[in-house]
Amino acid sequence: MAPRASWKGYIKLSLVSCPVKMYPATSTSERITFNQLHKDTHNRINMKPVDPELGLVERSDLVKGYEYEDKQYVIIDDSDLDAVRIESSHTMNIEAFVDEDEVDVIYQDAPYYLAPDGAMAEETFAVLREAMRRSGKLAIARLVLSSRERVITIGAREKGMFVTTLRNPSEVRGTAEYFGNIPDVKADEEMLDLAEKLIEQKVKPFNPKDYEDRYEVALMAMIREKLKGHKPIIAAAPERGNVINLMDALKASLGTAKPAAASKSKTEAPAAKKPSLKEAVAASKAAAAKPAAKKKA
Repeated sequence: MAPRASWKGYIKLSLVSCPVKMYPATSTSERITFNQLHKDTHNRINMKPVDPELGLVERSDLVKGYEYEDKQYVIIDDSDLDAVRIESSHTMNIEAFVDEDEVDVIYQDAPYYLAPDGAMAEETFAVLREAMRRSGKLAIARLVLSSRERVITIGAREKGMFVTTLRNPSEVRGTAEYFGNIPDVKADEEMLDLAEKLIEQKVKPFNPKDYEDRYEVALMAMIREKLKGHKPIIAAAPERGNVINLMDALKASLGTAKPAAASKSKTEAPAAKKPSLKEAVAASKAAAAKPAAKKKA
């Protein structure tokens, strides 16, 4: 089944326009979520609006309110919203181009894919895409989504284009409140050199599949075991290591020395291997199948 476009319109640069289709680049459909159920009936609970004075109220009696002061609201109705509604032209009108590295990642919000809409659009689309790729530029445009205008960036990505909505500057917090009290500490040159070498040892190509959500995986494993009627196996958190001197830790990480606190006695028995999920389930089944020992008289 072909993916469904969330937006259709035109990308426009000066007198050049091209019909395009836009699709969400991410999805949360595979993310594990829970519903609220009653503990006895296991029926799903309906969340209904409650007024602190009137109790349960009908949704048809609800209005929108903007809190301009503490517990003070101005009522906004549909006609008020219609008065400020921005007319959607279904056009991404490119206003400017900027260097790719000029757009701070903190302003980047929701990602989308952009593709040509129909065979007649493919040549124009390819010209615009390759011009941006060669110049290393991102286009800045505006787009109306859900009756709200959003500033977006558009760039080349593989055979298509990549659109990112940008956060409003008022939504981005400044750093002074969080970094202002951090003292200016001059890093020790020897430790800095060791840290840089440690970074070099761990450099590798980025592959997101190498960094799966371990909590999500453990959560799904627990759910599968519950569906089989087994008791969930709780994964233990890794033990925290002993606190050691920073210089010793850096040297040990590079393999140049081992901190004494981390060394083990030659006679110390190796740690027992933790059973796998299947082994643990099999062991619990075997234990349950054994007959209970008879009590001595």
